[in-house]
Amino acid sequence: MEIVHTPVLLAECLEYLSPLGEPFEHDAFMIDSTLGEGGHSFNFLSKYPSLRIKGLDADSTIQARAKERLSVFGERMSFFNGWFNDFYKNYSDQRKPNLILFDLGISVYHYEKSGRGFSFRYDEPLDMRLNSEEGESAADIVNTMREEELANLIYLYSDEKMSRRIARAICDARCSSKIMSSKALAEIIYNAVPENYRHGPIHPATRTFQALRIAVNAELRRLPQALHDAFNVLETGGKLGVITFHSLEDRIVKNYFRNLGKKCVCPPEQPTCTCGGTPCALVLTKKPVEPCAEEVRNNSPSRSAKLRVVRKLRDAGKMHLFHV
Repeated sequence: MEIVHTPVLLAECLEYLSPLGEPFEHDAFMIDSTLGEGGHSFNFLSKYPSLRIKGLDADSTIQARAKERLSVFGERMSFFNGWFNDFYKNYSDQRKPNLILFDLGISVYHYEKSGRGFSFRYDEPLDMRLNSEEGESAADIVNTMREEELANLIYLYSDEKMSRRIARAICDARCSSKIMSSKALAEIIYNAVPENYRHGPIHPATRTFQALRIAVNAELRRLPQALHDAFNVLETGGKLGVITFHSLEDRIVKNYFRNLGKKCVCPPEQPTCTCGGTPCALVLTKKPVEPCAEEVRNNSPSRSAKLRVVRKLRDAGKMHLFHV
């Protein structure tokens, strides 16, 4: 089977989330919350022979590829098809995991092989859903959303400074015919921006496509509660690691981990502490771990990756979600 995606920060994940030297070293259980093609799981299972993993993914197509790849590990690998926020909210396994990993990046497979319009390099149906059986597609959004809402969405989820100009061009174009392909949308965006903006360091459609993908899959809406539920599912003494790829999701992870590491997260005006008064986690990465120059050269999608890791000391309360 051709493997399309290269796992990012692999060596760093294997080090920070290693079961070696832990009380659970000889019977460790890990959840790979974003399985993809199974790159991280394959390497964890190869390096740590006593480790068992459950892999989650909302996309049944890419999970089928992972199942084929990971079949050599037999019963050490199990699977769940669905969104990670639903999995952790309704966690039903008898045993709590010792290790949890989230890799919040979109697999290269989705850009190159899925045929769902994640990339503007190909002429594909404008879908972008990881689970193509539910929710609005990117085409639904660009063809129905009001211009002001569309401009705000593009700006909020990508910091695209040309968002209003792009939204206006999209709304003008859809008056003639529906925008149904990734190539058609990319051309509208390209023609909407000034000449000098077309030849910048990235294609002018890059940020808009990111914003649409985030909106379609509710990536930022799912994340805060999913992190909180996953942390509380984690066995005390276990480790939770998260890889982010843009500032919006990294801010959520950074703020939540910072709250977990505080002694008290009660509002300052509250007369007495009700949150427990002791940290819920030890932050193992005071600064985010970033890829080395060699990894960036060999795997360009890794260039914006950041890994943050905490060790659980006790369960967290709703207070720890404030200001995330």
